[in-house]
Amino acid sequence: MISPDSPVAAVFGDAKNKRDKIVKNLHIETVRDLLAHFPRRYIKTGELTRVDDLQMGQMLTVVGEISDSRMHAYTDRRSGKPAFRLETVLRTDGPRLKMTFFAKSKHVSEWQQRRLPVGRKGLFIGQAGQFNNQWQLTNPTMVLFGGPDDDEEMIRPEQLRGLYPLYPLTKGVDHWDFQRAISFALSVVEPPVELLPDDVLRDYDVIDAGTALEWIHGPDELEQVARAQRRYRFEEALVTQLVLGRRRRAVAALGAHERTGGDGALLAAFDARLPFTLTDGQREVGAQIEADLAQPHPMNRLLQGEVGSGKTLVALRAMLRTVDSGGQAALIAPTEVLAQQHYRSITAMLGDLAHGGMLGGPAEGTAVELLTGSMTKSQRTAPMSRLASGESGIVIGTHALLEDNVMFADLGLVVVDEQHRFGVEQRAALTGKAVMPPHVLVMTATPIPRTVAMTVFGDLETSVLTELPAGRAPIQTNVVNTQEHPAWIERVWQRVREEVAQGHQAYVVCARIEGDEPEEGETDQLEVDEDGLPIPPQPLRPPLAAVEEIVVELQLGALNGLRVARLHGRMAPDEKDATMRAFAAGEIDVLVSTTVIEVGVDVPNATTMVLLDADRFGVSQLHQLRGRVGRGGHPGLCLLVTDLSPTLQPTAAERLAAVASTNDGFELSRVDLELRREGDVLGRSQAGGRSGLQNLRVLRDEETILEARAAAEALLDRDPDLLDAPALAIAVADLELSHQGQFIEKS
Repeated sequence: MISPDSPVAAVFGDAKNKRDKIVKNLHIETVRDLLAHFPRRYIKTGELTRVDDLQMGQMLTVVGEISDSRMHAYTDRRSGKPAFRLETVLRTDGPRLKMTFFAKSKHVSEWQQRRLPVGRKGLFIGQAGQFNNQWQLTNPTMVLFGGPDDDEEMIRPEQLRGLYPLYPLTKGVDHWDFQRAISFALSVVEPPVELLPDDVLRDYDVIDAGTALEWIHGPDELEQVARAQRRYRFEEALVTQLVLGRRRRAVAALGAHERTGGDGALLAAFDARLPFTLTDGQREVGAQIEADLAQPHPMNRLLQGEVGSGKTLVALRAMLRTVDSGGQAALIAPTEVLAQQHYRSITAMLGDLAHGGMLGGPAEGTAVELLTGSMTKSQRTAPMSRLASGESGIVIGTHALLEDNVMFADLGLVVVDEQHRFGVEQRAALTGKAVMPPHVLVMTATPIPRTVAMTVFGDLETSVLTELPAGRAPIQTNVVNTQEHPAWIERVWQRVREEVAQGHQAYVVCARIEGDEPEEGETDQLEVDEDGLPIPPQPLRPPLAAVEEIVVELQLGALNGLRVARLHGRMAPDEKDATMRAFAAGEIDVLVSTTVIEVGVDVPNATTMVLLDADRFGVSQLHQLRGRVGRGGHPGLCLLVTDLSPTLQPTAAERLAAVASTNDGFELSRVDLELRREGDVLGRSQAGGRSGLQNLRVLRDEETILEARAAAEALLDRDPDLLDAPALAIAVADLELSHQGQFIEKS
């Protein structure tokens, strides 16, 4: 008996070489895996394919009909021996395509001619070319539509459906191999077990599992394909939502300390000292967070706001409310530069309220600590002791906060700045330091694809700050393609000089520090094809710009006479801090930097940013980086310099064009998601590429995901253990126990 668990060899015939390839390259090991290998698209078999606007090198997949088939004998010029070629003409609904087949023996050529007589129809896949002003289809792969008496390598009339499935392939295996093996498997394997309860199928208009499997592999019409795809997308969304829903309920059952704010003395004193009025958005989001903190279960909220919208102020007020409630708050930042910036700005905003517990400090104040990796053991001892005893209410730091020896008396709130720079395990290491699950607030100016995906999937509640405080000026962004316009780079440096001449300052951002030393995150962008597989980078590109080299070039050349300085991650912490202080004080005209200035750096007088090799950065990074300019009321200018060929790297070109077209962070996050896919939505991967989802796409299927969430909540309300849906319960348990599911718990 052949079952879903049988090895794929049971249905894939005798071609061991092909079987080995699909096992190794496509990870199809069982019949179940094979049946879950869905077609990528479908070709109508009942009509000739319409072909428009042919281009050289274009890959064609067409249904055509042989309109001419002639064999010619000739003498091979190399060997001097007789040879044969079959010249055929393929008729489509458009240009006719010539196909030529060469053979060394007359017998082989005659066999080919019998397979391709005039009137034969089939599916033909090949590359378009031209010879003697006639379009050719070169090296075609064929699936021929035969008659009742034709050989087994042709599709017989009873096998021919309205649509022919085209599968994701690996080299050496054709669509026909999959179609034949899957058709055989469907004829001998028992129908799949139905996972979804009858009321879910009915209420959400989802077809049953058996019909879906038949229609996805052998549809008669596109409506059947759509219904089958809807079934599989809904099923995957429902299982995922059930996993997330059960986890949310389990966390809620564990409980969290309600941070109601106590007497509110610290927060009230802080608000009274503010020299400005909170925006309506800050007040609204603050109320949402206060309501979450007061709940007996952990907050898990995303705070999205444009650069400069006041996210840090909102987060600080949440931290102060937590301290007023008797707890402690930790803010973790991805770089020392940002952690130090946060420490300086937060202590400045608090004023004497940051001196709680010190002689002469206000009674309602609290102590604020800084912990970074560059601090010595002796420098860490005192702040770590104050955190462990509860003497200090707030700590700001980098990955150093994750170390085992960092202890808290009562960690009540974790604020994660730029959430996408921290892996799931790292965030779990910090939240795991609390006696009870802490409340979690994650902040970002541009949600990366994984963050957007988790938001749509309902793992994060979302707050949005849409208003920009007074004083923020618009930022003009332009793409400067030096391959198409080499002379434009001179104008770039002229613009920098013009801004400096007006008393302003500029950033120049490089992807590398020196030589071949990449900056962290510099290589996070991979071009991917329609299957999500990486496309090799553009060949023979010049070396990427590096800080140490560009500084010297600019000092001696285009920016000679200006005060040009460097900043990157390999500099000593004191040197980095001194450089940033000098730049903020106006003692440096142009700062050549890596992405260490991506977030948190606030120099109001900086109006211009030049991003070299901009195509190597992600949408999120580009948006964050340009947010460093235009902060002081003066119009900002961001120049995205690239030497890429848009035809060879179309996704990178789209990325740059998108950033240049809008300053809307949420819009850019959707563009990023469309270009890079979701990444591993439930796991540890952060950088797009191959999606952890099988059938779902977060933007395309957002409505389906929301429907599945509603269905999951209803199922869990009435049957938390899914006892009435045992097959569905097994699928949920499998995901919970999988590698991905292990990381859901740490999200």
